Amino acid sequence: MKAAIMVPEPAGGVWDVREVQRPVVGPGQVLVRVRASSVNRAEFRRLHALKLDPAKPVPEARTGGGDAAGEVVEIGAGVSGLKEGDRVMARCAGGFAEFALIDAREVMPAPEALSWDEAACIPVVFVVVHDGLFASGQLHPGETLLVTAAPSGVGTAALVLGKYLGARVIGTSRSAEKLERLKAHGLDIGVVTGVEGMREAVSAATAPAGVDMVVDNIGGDALAPCLDLLNVGGRFCTIGRMSGVHAAEFDIDRFAEHRLHLYGVSNRLRNAAQRAESAKRFLADLLPALSDGQVRPILDRGFALDDIAIAQAHVEADRHVGKVVVRP
Repeated sequence: MKAAIMVPEPAGGVWDVREVQRPVVGPGQVLVRVRASSVNRAEFRRLHALKLDPAKPVPEARTGGGDAAGEVVEIGAGVSGLKEGDRVMARCAGGFAEFALIDAREVMPAPEALSWDEAACIPVVFVVVHDGLFASGQLHPGETLLVTAAPSGVGTAALVLGKYLGARVIGTSRSAEKLERLKAHGLDIGVVTGVEGMREAVSAATAPAGVDMVVDNIGGDALAPCLDLLNVGGRFCTIGRMSGVHAAEFDIDRFAEHRLHLYGVSNRLRNAAQRAESAKRFLADLLPALSDGQVRPILDRGFALDDIAIAQAHVEADRHVGKVVVRP
């Protein structure tokens, strides 16, 4: 099969699209013919870190891609409830390929209402954002949700799910044109700002209601202004760290006096059983809305698997609004 392999180099990993052996299905696994896989920034951070160091063992080359949507073609021992030909979507290791091996516990049905491109956007970003908005943040109808870096993959998922929950959604971006495009998808207010000046710009745009919850994609440099914007009882959920800033200071008095709540949402250290539980909660809350078209990912564009490096450059240059996918 054809696959995009992450190959270590002295300055960081590079993509090599080549023919490799098709995965062998083991117990508790399914093999999926991939129709689309979404592009996630975390994949590129891992690629950049794949450096050759004479003092360390050579990192192992591996297939990229953290999710996949497609049809089941083979089922391992001990797997029930699935059959060949089923439309599915799931997290995986190795979605940038013609076939992907998936832990059966993480497999979710891909509704007919979703295109393959749309289905590929669900398993990583939408499940994580659901965890932040539904399970952790408990966003309620009528509340105000602030989404930083709203045109990103995480940002657009937060916009879609926030509007589904009946919230007023405020988005930030340095691009007025991107924010204007998001208004067609329900964005209530777009605020053109980076971290510098965010507190003042968002405060003016949200007055007098203020902000009840923040989904942040930027990083540690956005923490202080976002906490200053929150109402009493407000919630701050960090999902992305696009700025690369991983540390921050904040006013502990404001944190206590405003009874604020901070949540971190990531699947990086979770095991397969924990990820499967998140997928079950996601399906219970959102499968009907995905099936009848109430909830749909915002797509930017798709790239052929051979163009994976071009897709990476497109995302890392922040040219996209919504999710980018790769098709084998």
